[in-house]
Amino acid sequence: MPHILVTNDDGVHAPGLRALASAMRELGDVTIVAPSHERSASSQSLTLRQPIYCDQIAEREYAVEGTPADAMILAFHTLLSEKPDVVISGINPGGNVGENVYYSGTVGAAMEAAVNGVPAIAISIVYRGLPFDFAPAAKFAQGLLPIILREGLPSGVMLNVNIPQDWNGTVRFTRQSSKITRNLLQPGADPRGRRYFWLSEQKVIEGIEADTDHAAIRQGAASITPLQLDHTHAKSLNHLSHWTGILEKIAARGASKS
Repeated sequence: MPHILVTNDDGVHAPGLRALASAMRELGDVTIVAPSHERSASSQSLTLRQPIYCDQIAEREYAVEGTPADAMILAFHTLLSEKPDVVISGINPGGNVGENVYYSGTVGAAMEAAVNGVPAIAISIVYRGLPFDFAPAAKFAQGLLPIILREGLPSGVMLNVNIPQDWNGTVRFTRQSSKITRNLLQPGADPRGRRYFWLSEQKVIEGIEADTDHAAIRQGAASITPLQLDHTHAKSLNHLSHWTGILEKIAARGASKS
């Protein structure tokens, strides 16, 4: 039986995680290691200036007072006797497409798994209103996981999966889309006059490229985007290499003046 590690950024008791863990138990042995409470939009951040508390709340279930990445580090280096066969993060109630992959704690947990050499999936469900249903994403994960266990993933690559709640049954492998949202800042002031801003976003429907995650979701298809750890833009290594001579001359002039 494969060992499946389940995590999220919404907290260990979140209904999305519980739906996912239930579906995964039909495929293998499940361990849950997740934040003790919601840590959405924490990306791959770490807790460095305070201790990370961890409580076992049930058999093979751990609540971590830290970020999703903290939870994965504790799982790999302390809580588990050996690495799991796969990590699946979610189910996030809301899409993680486009620029949101940079902020998402759901994606951040899967990225941390990839850092540690474990195949990983982040899975989210995109919905437009209530009632909310995690079943389509849980069912999709049940179909995807055996393929990953059988065929594996390239080193340093994780899958970012988004399922529309009104999924039409089609599946696309997609690129991460460019930013198509507009940041909104709603200003206000507290009773003592200190200014604050509520951050939200407004979607812009123009300019969505046909082969991207946003386009797939808009057309009712499931989107799978392979994301890689290596952010190096290889073409720029050659294109910018002539800067080295300029920078070395600047450094030499600075050294001579000192």
